[in-house]
Amino acid sequence: MSLYITTECINCDVCEEVCPNKAISFGGEIYIIDHNLCTECIGHSDKPACIDICPIDCIKKDPKHVESRDDLERKFVKLQAVNEVD
Repeated sequence: MSLYITTECINCDVCEEVCPNKAISFGGEIYIIDHNLCTECIGHSDKPACIDICPIDCIKKDPKHVESRDDLERKFVKLQAVNEVD
């Protein structure tokens, strides 16, 4: 399952910097997470870096984009292959 940022976001910018997949960007009012790029940091660390660093706990699992660990691992491998080509 990918993650999303709630409206409690205070735009502190720290989550964008730690995302290894560059899935987080400013969405106009608050930061947003691209579910096509979010792997919950699988392949990079044991837990999502954005959740770990968020000072107000506004990053949650997205029930609209449910993925198994296997799905997230496959997405990680696919993203790594795309990044190697770039």
